[in-house]
Amino acid sequence: MNIFVTGTAGFVGYHLAQRLLADGHTVTGYDAITDYYGPGLKRARHARLAKLARFRPVIARLEDAEALRAAVAASSPEVIIHLAAQAGVRYSLDHAAEYVSSNLMGTLNLLEAATVAKPRHLLFASSSSVYGGNPGQPFAETSRIGFPLSIYAATKAGAEALSHAHAHLNQLPTTGFRFFTVYGPWGRPDMALFKFVDAIERGQPIELYGGGQMKRDFTYVGDLVEAVVRLIDRPPIVGEPVGSADSLSPVAPWRVVNIAPGKPTGLLDFVSAIERAVGKPAQRKVLPMQPGDVAETNADTTLMHALIGDVPHTPLNDGVAAFVEWYRTEWRALQT
Repeated sequence: MNIFVTGTAGFVGYHLAQRLLADGHTVTGYDAITDYYGPGLKRARHARLAKLARFRPVIARLEDAEALRAAVAASSPEVIIHLAAQAGVRYSLDHAAEYVSSNLMGTLNLLEAATVAKPRHLLFASSSSVYGGNPGQPFAETSRIGFPLSIYAATKAGAEALSHAHAHLNQLPTTGFRFFTVYGPWGRPDMALFKFVDAIERGQPIELYGGGQMKRDFTYVGDLVEAVVRLIDRPPIVGEPVGSADSLSPVAPWRVVNIAPGKPTGLLDFVSAIERAVGKPAQRKVLPMQPGDVAETNADTTLMHALIGDVPHTPLNDGVAAFVEWYRTEWRALQT
């Protein structure tokens, strides 16, 4: 198939594009390579993809509606997967306008381009952050999401609403993914795993927010990609839910799906896995909870399993070890 993917220079987009190309698809990768974190890592990801046959990069912003429409039209996509976004909960505290511009206006531009292109399935990345202050655990796709705790979460919830309206108005099958703390090789430098490994390797203290008592439903990037690939062939159909846990809209071919193991891990256990992989202990600095953070994320995966069956679950120790190996080889090579 011809598949149009936004955010291919990003962490998840890079891994997904690599998998789609390995499966024989043609991928048009759309990315702005912004400087939210060092663009060198993003360029390195794209450079690796450029070595593979059937990868067609387009460097432009989501906010450039004309460029986006032209790129989508030129690719004649059968499937569109929208992963590009301004990421990061904490960064959103001081850069709200960037999140509104990228995550709302950029998504709107993508939806308008998809309306013209008419792919058989549009898939997009949301986030577990949309559950916000909802006290119910585990989080189910049918849980209320009206209590965002950060601007990032608010824009992701808004993008879900925009996609639902477009799915209803244009009868475009649309699936959103709610990701839960994705980690693995080629990950973002602003995420906990990268920051902790980097600090331990440099002999510097790591910062443990929330008194070190937070829990996260850590999702290995390879497992997440497997789930996304399987969902490509499961477009939502109005009136055909897969069970009582389905988030399928009653008025549009639209649903959202949690992608996660459904097995939260305590932050201190996560640090212990990192210490084992690195081979030395961390110096720990315990701090209070930061604004915008939630104490725990725990995914109800009933719907995911109903749609695509059992998904691989990489043990945390193995996933962390894979990241440390990448850090000591690929990442260090990029710094020379």
